[in-house]
Amino acid sequence: MWSRFFHLTVDAVLISTILASVKRLTGIQPATSKIKNKDVRGFADQYLGVGEYVLDATILYLSHSSYFERRR
Repeated sequence: MWSRFFHLTVDAVLISTILASVKRLTGIQPATSKIKNKDVRGFADQYLGVGEYVLDATILYLSHSSYFERRR
């Protein structure tokens, strides 16, 4: 039971991170303003915020790693 819950949580975070990457690269983002229920809209914004946080943390970690380099 816990392994399934953990797996679904990791999948949800990965999807949120992919959506944050799409937002960062293209400017296209989910239209949470169209969600009428403010509680659900708040949850969706928090969910997308988790993806932003994970993306930022990953970029920070990889930028300090000797296995990755920035090309311009």
